[in-house]
Amino acid sequence: MQRSVMISEQSQSPGIAQFPARVQADQSAHASRQVVIHSAQVVFMLAWREWVRFFRQPFRVVAALVQPILFWILFGTGMHSSFRGDSQSADFMTYFMPGTVAMILLFTSIFSTITIIEDRREGFLQSVLVAATPRWAIAFGKTIGSAAIAWVQALVYVLIAIGLGYLNFGVDTFLLAGFMALVAIAVSSLGVCCAWPMNSTQEFHSIMNLVLMPMWLLSGAFFPIPVIGYGDPYGQVALHWVMRCNPMTYAVSGFRQLMFHVDVQDRYWVPSLMTSVWVTIAFAVTSTAAAVWLVNRKQRGELS
Repeated sequence: MQRSVMISEQSQSPGIAQFPARVQADQSAHASRQVVIHSAQVVFMLAWREWVRFFRQPFRVVAALVQPILFWILFGTGMHSSFRGDSQSADFMTYFMPGTVAMILLFTSIFSTITIIEDRREGFLQSVLVAATPRWAIAFGKTIGSAAIAWVQALVYVLIAIGLGYLNFGVDTFLLAGFMALVAIAVSSLGVCCAWPMNSTQEFHSIMNLVLMPMWLLSGAFFPIPVIGYGDPYGQVALHWVMRCNPMTYAVSGFRQLMFHVDVQDRYWVPSLMTSVWVTIAFAVTSTAAAVWLVNRKQRGELS
């Protein structure tokens, strides 16, 4: 009799029957939050490690700041008399300024990812891989750390240009800073893609020199992209389309338009600002997705 009464009371209390399911759902949600928090901490610590490593090498800091300014002064003054640009960029030193920003972001971001090879050789990367950490956090940490270093260097150069009177400080300066951050993330992810499968720094340098210099020189940093027409030489047509397909062309164009408000020219091919932004966003998303995919894929001889 008492047993039947207890069964009837439990049947009238659906909350008691649902209690284990609620506990399991709460535990699952708590575990998901812990994974997200732990992954964010891993991303921050890896990025911070890149930052600390950079500033613990004073000669590297000085070279990173002085080299682009030296290039800007040497090329700007050396080619000043032989360059004839449009009215917005009348001299080569002004024309070369967006290309210098692109050079800082491109070379600093990608060469900062060489620490992946060094960490693998020292055993640090293997200890991170075997830890209870999602691999995408490693890709994001390396990308954000390298991008932050390059972004700060480019921002220092822009502030120097403002102080010298080559640029005006205004709302476009903040837009320029945001666009530089987007470009830095894109090229840093590209650097992760290149450095992850390599085992030696010599191999990384050889491949990067083969890729980086043409990628920078054919971005409109040194010379504009001419408009092609009927009867133009095949070499000029090929050069036009190679530069047009280069994602750094849109980064340089975005820098130039945010700095000097350059309009579309009849003599030169110049993408619009919105086109440059969207192409750079697509470049950043694609390179970041590729970096995450490569890091998630186990390599030969890697511990599980």
